[in-house]
Amino acid sequence: MSTQPEKAERFLARHHGAAPLLLPNPWDRGSAVLLASLGFEALATTSSGSASTLGRLDGGMNRSEALEHAASIVDATDLPVSADLEHGFADDPAGVAETITLARGTGLAGCSVEDYSGDADSPIYDVGLATERVVAAAEAAHDGTRMVLTARAENYVRGRPDLADTIARLQRYQDAGADVLFATGVVALDDVRQVVAAVDRPVNVLALPGCPSVAALAAVGVRRISIGGAFAFAAYGALVEAATELRDEGTYGYWARAGAGSKAARSAFRP
Repeated sequence: MSTQPEKAERFLARHHGAAPLLLPNPWDRGSAVLLASLGFEALATTSSGSASTLGRLDGGMNRSEALEHAASIVDATDLPVSADLEHGFADDPAGVAETITLARGTGLAGCSVEDYSGDADSPIYDVGLATERVVAAAEAAHDGTRMVLTARAENYVRGRPDLADTIARLQRYQDAGADVLFATGVVALDDVRQVVAAVDRPVNVLALPGCPSVAALAAVGVRRISIGGAFAFAAYGALVEAATELRDEGTYGYWARAGAGSKAARSAFRP
């Protein structure tokens, strides 16, 4: 098994490869093992997907639960794992730093911190405080056993689609020490191109509906593509379809999909 520093080094290096790093987001140990068996090079937790395993919505996990979940994904495979740590489970920089320090102890290769506050009246942190939070997170992530820190600007998914502000924030987060930058919700190809051109760190794009293809994103310089809770909710969608068929039709057509899943599980899982 690789050590945490080896995984972190491998994870960071992969952001500078010939093609974008495809970073799928498992939602539990089994999905992590299955995704690893399909040849992906790294994994990342998803706050919405992990909360769903507890029957909760995105943002419904506390710090201890999120770190326990991250540790379970780390333990599932030998791949580098990055954790979605939401807003660091704290408003103040010191609290964010404490979260990052605790996260490093789980064996994570990386983590992300966002500037969404969770406050309905003021959903995005003031840029000054947001930058101080990234400074604290970077110092904690790079102290001793390094973790790759991703800083996320959340404007576009929190009702404030202001590209100039997003770019200005990412530039501040870059200067604050972030290793990777993430403009959540920015998917229009020209907007993505502008983000990539404005910063000197690898840029992650979240593959939302309407997102350009991997090839198109690669052509404008995107270095990492993640999918958030999409795979988790695709699985839940398949469950709803199967259960609805059984309840309303009394038939078993879902076995066609279940058979493919069972075959993949038998290949990937241990006794």
